[in-house]
Amino acid sequence: MARRLPPTLDAVDPQIRDLAALGAAVRNARAHARLRIDDAAAFGGVSADLLSRLENGKPVTTDRLLKVLEAMGLVMLVVSRDEAWNFRATAARDPATQDPV
Repeated sequence: MARRLPPTLDAVDPQIRDLAALGAAVRNARAHARLRIDDAAAFGGVSADLLSRLENGKPVTTDRLLKVLEAMGLVMLVVSRDEAWNFRATAARDPATQDPV
């Protein structure tokens, strides 16, 4: 059976609160890149099973997570709650400041 691409979402909340939200963000980035799961996994140097687990909100090791994020052109920022709200407020006011997916 041919693998299909997931639907793309225009807006995904960048503030990750749980593994399900992290998986949704990764899946959306893959969808925007128009990559099938096996192709994205190979590009990132991980297994399709690992990428599937991540996209479905299951835990993966941090080193593998970072490999996937790098391959998908995503970054993880660790900031205070106040700084996170400032980033969100700035992005909401000026869409030009957002990085394209």
